[in-house]
Amino acid sequence: MEALAKRKVGGIVADNFRTAKVFTAYGIDFCCKGGITLEAACEKNDVALDSLIRKLTEVAALPEELVYTSQPMNELIDHIVSTHHAYVENTIPPLRAYLQKLAQVHGDRHPELHEIKDLFLEAADGLTVHMKKEELILFPYIKAMQSAIDNGFTLSQPHFGHIDNPISMMEDEHDAEGERFRRISELSDSYTTPSDGCQTYRVAYAMLKEFEEDLHTHIHLENNILFPKAKDQFARLIQPA
Repeated sequence: MEALAKRKVGGIVADNFRTAKVFTAYGIDFCCKGGITLEAACEKNDVALDSLIRKLTEVAALPEELVYTSQPMNELIDHIVSTHHAYVENTIPPLRAYLQKLAQVHGDRHPELHEIKDLFLEAADGLTVHMKKEELILFPYIKAMQSAIDNGFTLSQPHFGHIDNPISMMEDEHDAEGERFRRISELSDSYTTPSDGCQTYRVAYAMLKEFEEDLHTHIHLENNILFPKAKDQFARLIQPA
């Protein structure tokens, strides 16, 4: 703990870009004023050092993604919502702010930043609506199917007709977001920070890369594991009208 307290804020972020979100949450400038120690930054910003170190340690220790191929549908849904939906919701605000700042400060020399920012804002809006549709419509019905299976009771036809209907919509939206991030990756040269890029530039690109990687895992869990299971169980539970 003492060693971390003596480290410079900018160096901590350089070693693990995920810590940038923690510093942003605490109002600590890791970019232009990242040359001071963590201890000094806490004193300057009236932040409890122990609390900040605990948060930084938690972020640095986050485990790699687990793929729950053998989990019941309700558990897989809980994992998707608590891990991937929560990640998207928590990452959009700081990443939006970083990209807006980059476009404003570096947009003249790097005009691609404006398109990257616009594409991400479109993705942020699209994913926010997409996740709510899953959480309020599709996922509750899949959980109801799991409960019917576990308890041996029948289930009525859903208001959306066949389960293929919302699943097809979700898969189309997944495809749209995948294409959007492929374009962002292309514009950013696979998230390569230019030689004149500042710390915020590096953090924003690292976060974009992580966001895309998380999105790939998120979509994989739904398209390739959850949705096929849901279709199979729907066919078992619901007789054709």
